[in-house]
Amino acid sequence: MLRTLFLSLLLLASSFAHATPPTWGLHGMVLFGGKQGLYASHLPMFHAPHDYQVVLQVRLADAALDARLRQQFEGRTALWTLEPEHFELARLLPAAPLPLRQFRATVVRGHFEKAGKAEPGYGAAAIIVERVLLMRQLSPAPAVHASARYLQVGDGTQRFLVKRIDSRPDFEHIVAWTSPAQAPHGDIVAAKRGVQETPAASLQAALRAQLGTTARLRGTVYFSTEDVR
Repeated sequence: MLRTLFLSLLLLASSFAHATPPTWGLHGMVLFGGKQGLYASHLPMFHAPHDYQVVLQVRLADAALDARLRQQFEGRTALWTLEPEHFELARLLPAAPLPLRQFRATVVRGHFEKAGKAEPGYGAAAIIVERVLLMRQLSPAPAVHASARYLQVGDGTQRFLVKRIDSRPDFEHIVAWTSPAQAPHGDIVAAKRGVQETPAASLQAALRAQLGTTARLRGTVYFSTEDVR
């Protein structure tokens, strides 16, 4: 009897020890940037394990491949994505006990879930996490914000706007723009029209009003409402 109880407790303890962490999964990302930097934006949802909006500054561990990829991105806004190995997303949190500094991923031209093709030559590329620019857990509760708030990404003239997910339903939006080198950083706020893509003219006006500079938008890298309804 005692032996049976002991074995049962041992099995129970083992199952808890090997339980899947709540943020473990395949965390696809939009990959964008150019010669001045590479960035990855997690494709979030309002449920675990994907309920975090995450924006990373990254580089490829292989310097030659990193330079090649930056050159391929330079001046372009075509969609590329990463299909990473499974990992625990919460390990990207600043206070994580075992921070994630590197992961492997397939570099995909197009959307990895929508007929995108693995780019030849990269294999299972080692991706180095240089900085976590944004990491915020999403609330599943319905919410409405009248404005669209964009995080500025990039330190030089080659910058991007990444919309903060703060409503439900909402939309994902990444826009490339060219900035004067010394233009200030800070969020850009534009009028919001439900889940419609923010017009380029509205973003240009917001950049001019809030940064005091003339912006040249280079185009949309990514727009979707599918996963954040």
